[in-house]
Amino acid sequence: MPLNYHHLRYFWAVAHDGNLTRTAQRLNLSQSALSVQIKQLEERLGHDLFERRGRQLHLTEAGRITLDHADAIFSAGQELVATLQETGRSRQALRIGALATLSRNFQISFLRPILQRPDVEVILRSGSPAELLEGLQTLNLDVVLMNREPASDSLTPYETHHIAEQAVGIVGTPGRLQPDRPFVELLETQPFILPTAENSMRTAFDALASRLGVRPQVVAEVDDMAMMRLLAREDIGLALVPPIVVQDELKSGRLVEASEHPRIREAFYAITLRRRFPNPLVQELLASTPDPALAG
Repeated sequence: MPLNYHHLRYFWAVAHDGNLTRTAQRLNLSQSALSVQIKQLEERLGHDLFERRGRQLHLTEAGRITLDHADAIFSAGQELVATLQETGRSRQALRIGALATLSRNFQISFLRPILQRPDVEVILRSGSPAELLEGLQTLNLDVVLMNREPASDSLTPYETHHIAEQAVGIVGTPGRLQPDRPFVELLETQPFILPTAENSMRTAFDALASRLGVRPQVVAEVDDMAMMRLLAREDIGLALVPPIVVQDELKSGRLVEASEHPRIREAFYAITLRRRFPNPLVQELLASTPDPALAG
């Protein structure tokens, strides 16, 4: 028996409202009729989708899964209408996913060509790589910004655009870091504040240390550049960061940068999914992106 999408839409509306009475009034239905529609959906799926706590409806685990699918289904329907009916659209939406730890400077640089446009609404979401790539596959996101390339195969036809990169340096307080000391000596004698293992900068740093035959002391592993900046200011160790992250501290002299760079660069990628009707705003942004050498 096929799924009744009218039932699914009623469930979707109630799930987002969180109130059966309010949804019934908005849809111009009786509360009992709306309850019957949702009950029939529950019978078809074989699971309760809501549980009542006082006067409020709360999603069950099955309800949350159903809502995730309903969001994807109805979002795809809205995209279909928006894509194939160009007339009458006053504003275009661009849904962007960005890695939660990604450089804010880079994000602004990428989005700057459309940020001031009155006909564009930017919807920016952050998350983990798995969450963002799932958003691409369900068409809830038009483009994902990351600092590493995702794994791709014939079942997940990602298009990976290398759009920028920036140098990575070693910074620390003046009392800890003598800028002209050789990089190997810093590795051998100083504690380090490093990105977490899944970060591409960390991968390159570990490989470099291994080639040099040094096992540096890691005093902190952090997945947020702002926190790495603060820890470096607290003088608990030397930090592996792009200098732009600590540009204010470098200008003020609160932090200094090692003269010998580790020759590591952080790359930035825009990930899209092959689609028959791609969002034209994504194409505009990719076309306006300069050669992958912008810092920030």
